[in-house]
Amino acid sequence: MKSNLNIVEDTDKFPYSYDNGETCTITRLPDGIYSLVWQDDKGVYTIGYLLERVLDRLEDVPESVRGPMEVSRRNKTVSLFLLDTEPERTTTAANLAAYWRSHETFKLLQGWRNELWPVYGRNGELLFSMERAAIGLLGTMQYGVHMTAYIEEPSAPNGMLIWVPKRAANKPTFPGMLDNTVAGGLMTDENPFECVIREADEEASLPEDVVRENACSAGMITYIYITDEKNVGEADFVYPECQWVYDLKLPARIIPQPKDGEVEQFTLCDVNQVKRELANGKFKDSCATVMLDFFIRHGIISRDNEPDFDAIRQRMHRVLPLPGPHQASWRRL
Repeated sequence: MKSNLNIVEDTDKFPYSYDNGETCTITRLPDGIYSLVWQDDKGVYTIGYLLERVLDRLEDVPESVRGPMEVSRRNKTVSLFLLDTEPERTTTAANLAAYWRSHETFKLLQGWRNELWPVYGRNGELLFSMERAAIGLLGTMQYGVHMTAYIEEPSAPNGMLIWVPKRAANKPTFPGMLDNTVAGGLMTDENPFECVIREADEEASLPEDVVRENACSAGMITYIYITDEKNVGEADFVYPECQWVYDLKLPARIIPQPKDGEVEQFTLCDVNQVKRELANGKFKDSCATVMLDFFIRHGIISRDNEPDFDAIRQRMHRVLPLPGPHQASWRRL
């Protein structure tokens, strides 16, 4: 049985380091991990974390495919896609991903989605976009949305019932596990709320007008996930992630229905049922953490009943030292 802290630790897996007794985000990289860096007129900064085995494979790719690259094995840094414009960099990223896919270099690419995900610079600029299945190889920020739909039911524990989907058995990641009602990744130039609208239709057949009128933004969670072979296909890749979370109180007459094949079924569960499934490890890791965030915001989990309350909140709101819209000061150009 997992504790609530165990659940969050399964999502926020990247090791913490400490400086003068205070928790830091990342001050020392573990062995076998390199910083993917970018340079502007203010200096060099990190945009991702890639494994040494990815660097080894990068060096095997012809420069005519991957473009110019600079590597310092001493400093454990890699600079990639050193081209003048975003379209040039995006094209080169596509060439690299396609090359690796055709050569079956990484199992991650078996989950190819034909979706472009963004990589941002610290000045609000789009540096490049890359195929969703490939971007995890570079360890750059990944963005998504998660929405929890529920109905009010006074007779149920905590006065609510929650719509919980079961992922399809043929999903490339976390097949057959439980999920949040609606979830999906943000493509380049997509607004989080519009992504929720799109995913609500595609995954759950929820009417657009109902979602637009009733979905409420509830902030974000941030963490650094480390992949495993069982659930993702390959182990040890670094996934810094930001998930915008939403709540949706539905009328009882609106029933989510599978549409695009990614969900096997939706089940209306009470809070105690959801807690049991969380403790039994039935939820996808990040979705379990989103559900804990939902419970905290709705007063179901509190300092009064959870001894690890502060640690849980800290771990699901990790400070990430990478640029992008998860930063409060960030502004898109």
